[in-house]
Amino acid sequence: MPPSINWCIRWAVCLSCILALIPKIRGSTLNCHKMCICASNIVSCSKMNLTMIPSDLPNYTAVLDISFNEITGLRAQWTKHKLPNLHNLLLSHNGLSFISSEAFIFVKQLRYLDLSSNVLRQLDEFIFEPLIHLEVLLLYNNHISQIDRTAFLGLGSLQKLYLSQNLVSRFPLELVKDKNRLDKLSLLDLSSNRIKVLPIQDLQALPAYIKNGLYFHNNTLICDCELYSLMAHWNIRRLNSALDFKDDHTCVHPGPDKRVLRLYELNIHMNCSTFKETDREAYLEQTLILDCDTRHREMSKTWMLPGNVVVSPGNNLSAVVLPDGDLELKTIRPEDSGVYTCFAVSEYLNETLYVVVKVHNFTLNGNGDTLNTAYTTLVGCLASVVLVLIYLYLTPCRCFCCPDKSKNHHEDSIHSSMLSVTPTHEDMATKAELNRHVAFIDPKDLQGQNGKVNPNGDEEVDEEAMQGKGKRKKSVADSISSVFSDTPIVV
Repeated sequence: MPPSINWCIRWAVCLSCILALIPKIRGSTLNCHKMCICASNIVSCSKMNLTMIPSDLPNYTAVLDISFNEITGLRAQWTKHKLPNLHNLLLSHNGLSFISSEAFIFVKQLRYLDLSSNVLRQLDEFIFEPLIHLEVLLLYNNHISQIDRTAFLGLGSLQKLYLSQNLVSRFPLELVKDKNRLDKLSLLDLSSNRIKVLPIQDLQALPAYIKNGLYFHNNTLICDCELYSLMAHWNIRRLNSALDFKDDHTCVHPGPDKRVLRLYELNIHMNCSTFKETDREAYLEQTLILDCDTRHREMSKTWMLPGNVVVSPGNNLSAVVLPDGDLELKTIRPEDSGVYTCFAVSEYLNETLYVVVKVHNFTLNGNGDTLNTAYTTLVGCLASVVLVLIYLYLTPCRCFCCPDKSKNHHEDSIHSSMLSVTPTHEDMATKAELNRHVAFIDPKDLQGQNGKVNPNGDEEVDEEAMQGKGKRKKSVADSISSVFSDTPIVV
């Protein structure tokens, strides 16, 4: 056979093989699976008693519904090829108990994932990490009791997360706080779980657009006034999470009876005080930023100052609206006190917020100096009082062992008489028996001394005092004591 004919035969055989393979390739990428119903780019395999997901799905599939089947595990490579157009995947009501950490490698474009009404018990670390475009994740009505702190890491586009009707006992604060929080999350449903304690302070500090979609009703929360204040505040702000399902906001009384109480009635059952919005306080020359904490993101915000003055660019150098809609007050003064109003407008909602500002008439540092001065003055006064008490009660007493005792004995008697108790109607003879001395000063001796005792006349006074009883009785009537009394002084 000529070489040219042999070469033609070989080419014909190869071409026939290629043509034979083309229908098979088309069938795997374009034809609908026999167990499913296809409508354009929607593939529905629901209620077909499937135990595994069909592997030869068309690559144009955008919505895949495999709900109400008997698929117990979502293994890695459940699809043999990538599905770049798949954005909705429904796997609810399957008895699903296991999800591989590599289950979503070929479907990274998912925006909606429904895993509800299964028997999932835990969410492992980084399980949803490939789904960077996911916006809605449904996990309600499972048996989830453990959630790894990194389970939702990587879901930067997630907006709604439904975890209700599970066995969750810990509030996943990492979803709404700290560096790993989901920035675009606007709805987190944790209702009907087993959460007993909420991080009240952390929740109160969250932006209103997160609190507006934070649902935790129908849990086993422990009743306390702090929880009541939280919900009362949210109710005043008209947040959806506080207004919706209002009758389902209950808590368990901490007493032995474990009564279930309505959360909004704790002011009656536990005597909780009524919540009041606190004013913003500021000091002279301070810079203050007022938040326009709206219930929705990306709203157009306008501020009005006290006196109904609208803030606009260039009309007020001390009040500036920041790019995020907050109001910055620079070098604040006492006349800046008052009510500031924020008008927020969006396509679906109009909201008005009021912020009351109170400016103190002193600087923050000046107030500290004033306090330091006050404390210094107080310490000085206390020290003075202590020194006076020491002087009055701890002065040195007369020491009988002093070497100059005989010389100064009479002088001490005269000076100590000024602090002695004056007798009234006692017999002077009795005092003589007790061997005590009475000092007298004759009025004539006081002349020229301006009413003062003459210290140089100590011996003369003592000598007169040692004379007889009759003379002493006479001296009582004619004498005056050194403390200006008409009665003698006992020393």
